Amino acid sequence: MNSFFIYISVILAIIILIPFYRIYKGPTIYDRMLGAGAIGTKTLVLICLIGFIYGRFDMFLDITLAYAVLNFIGVLAIAKYLNSMRGNND
Repeated sequence: MNSFFIYISVILAIIILIPFYRIYKGPTIYDRMLGAGAIGTKTLVLICLIGFIYGRFDMFLDITLAYAVLNFIGVLAIAKYLNSMRGNND
């Protein structure tokens, strides 16, 4: 069972690399934000799988929740910054 989680983790780590293309070649900043959000979401799943592999899911779940909050706050901060750049201050 442990080898199954390792196999899935390696595949997920490879899949995390795919949105880097969207970040690098994204025609707009919104496409780049979407790629960063996708990387953040897949990283959350990868951290949970690593917790299963090491048998410390409870500790890694706390790390995952903290990372999710930071990812969400980062996306909100970028969105607010882009909104203020456009002159749509409400």
